[in-house]
Amino acid sequence: MEVILKENIDGLGYKDDMVTVKPGYGRNFLIPQGKAVLATASVKKMHEETLRQRAHKAAKLKEEAETLAAKLKDMSIKVGAKVGESGKIFGSVNTIQLAEALKALGVDVDRKNISIVGDDIKQVGTYEANIKLHREITETVKFEVVGE
Repeated sequence: MEVILKENIDGLGYKDDMVTVKPGYGRNFLIPQGKAVLATASVKKMHEETLRQRAHKAAKLKEEAETLAAKLKDMSIKVGAKVGESGKIFGSVNTIQLAEALKALGVDVDRKNISIVGDDIKQVGTYEANIKLHREITETVKFEVVGE
């Protein structure tokens, strides 16, 4: 069964992608939840025309994402956390705190597009995170967890 996605779905595809899924998944989940539409002949024609009109905007968004990726490479990101005497963090550092630290530096990134490499962060130190800026551009940034 072919469907056209209305939003990004992890492991399946991005918005406006035409993907093939099992009939039960499409009929019972994607279409009723409003996450996809059935790809009939008329819907495919409208979809192609829509994509053609969006091509210019998509190129501009990709260019902006590339400049943001270059900006992120040179940034020194520090995330503050409450720390005990042994250097151990109370709780852990997550994507929400990293997104807030980036926002304080003037870079607005949705926390859903950030994934921290490795296990939970429970110690002070330097770590890496992958930030998805565009469907084709993912930037790896290093950030430091410091005690407050």
